[in-house]
Amino acid sequence: MTPQAVGTSGLYKWYALGVLFLVYVFNFIDRSILGILAEPIKRELDLSDSQIGFMGGLAFALFYTFLGIPIARLADRGVRRNILAVCLTLWSGMTAICGYAQNFVQLLMARIGVAVGEAGGSPPAHSMISDLFPPHQRATALGIYALGIPVGTMIGNLAGGWINEVFDWRTAFFVVGVPGVAMALIVRFTLVEPPRGASEAAVEARADAPPVADVFRYLWGRKSFKWMSLGAATHAFVGYGVGAWIPPMFIRSHDWTTLQIGQGLFWLGFAGMLGTFTGGYFADKLGERDVRWYVWLPGIATLTSVPFAAFAYLWHDPVIALIVYVMPYILNSYYLGPTFSMTQGLVGLRMRALAASILLFVLNLIGMGLGPWFTGILSDLLNAFTDLGAESLRWALVGVLVFNVISAGLYLLAARDLKSDLENSHAMS
Repeated sequence: MTPQAVGTSGLYKWYALGVLFLVYVFNFIDRSILGILAEPIKRELDLSDSQIGFMGGLAFALFYTFLGIPIARLADRGVRRNILAVCLTLWSGMTAICGYAQNFVQLLMARIGVAVGEAGGSPPAHSMISDLFPPHQRATALGIYALGIPVGTMIGNLAGGWINEVFDWRTAFFVVGVPGVAMALIVRFTLVEPPRGASEAAVEARADAPPVADVFRYLWGRKSFKWMSLGAATHAFVGYGVGAWIPPMFIRSHDWTTLQIGQGLFWLGFAGMLGTFTGGYFADKLGERDVRWYVWLPGIATLTSVPFAAFAYLWHDPVIALIVYVMPYILNSYYLGPTFSMTQGLVGLRMRALAASILLFVLNLIGMGLGPWFTGILSDLLNAFTDLGAESLRWALVGVLVFNVISAGLYLLAARDLKSDLENSHAMS
């Protein structure tokens, strides 16, 4: 059987999706572990909340988002499998190096190295998955891929919390970083580069991929993408802004250890998995009736999550708070599969990796870049100008929830032009 035939076979595409899912798991283990280790790092290196938020937010996001564009351009022109393997090796190795940092600057440089590697993670993967799965299965497939977010986060929380209690935070970085290098070998030597457009039975484009500026103008000219990407970005502002600070909040407000909150967040991760999968699945099912459900569903779910989240941040009993937090974990994961799928559906075959990168550029620059930093600054300000003390962090978490309300409105705006924008993209392809 030829590589091209293997790359389009029914059994192989599910194997490839499984491998890409595992790569995304490693991506989020290495990205999210900073949150569970923030308190011991802060104490040993004498850092402020603003410094922690800057390191895990804006500094990381700037390199992650801006480098994602040229790497995605390479993916639209070259062998996506090889690019992914190289980037996985880089971010895993830099995660291990984080454990050797002796001050803020050294740890910052190591985390920037992680960001550089992770910039080449999702764009090639999104493009490959879109070539393996047809449009009516794409949100489900990308939803399964996006399960790497909750799974990686829950493993990072559990492993990081346990290793820190038994050893220290430095050991935790090393232990979670090294296995990714082995995973890169699996990517390089077991995945086959799929023919572009195979899932739509389209002839692969012979012309080179269009210029970056043209793809930017094309996507930003689609009103549905503009509102949807901004909706995803404000949603991610809350997701990253809260996610980075949940462990420190439970440690400060409920006097939990890193192991206790790591275990709690591990079990919550199953709710995130459920939301990520069902968000993609229900979007595909409802989208058969009306394609606008691909944006209606994330908007409704995001808005519904707000009161549950506020209760969980403020309730005095940590166990009840975590139980209630199951609902936001489910609902806030609904946007991933539909948003990824619609972005791929709005562009041509040679734009897919770059389109994914542009979406992630907007989402992560605003969400990852500003969310954790804004929350840390807000916590420091509340601590300085009120008598909240250690409770300032939980109120900062409540404050950022206003961006979920904004996100819901933006998703609903995207529905107005989605049908016509998709029709135009099909004509272009």
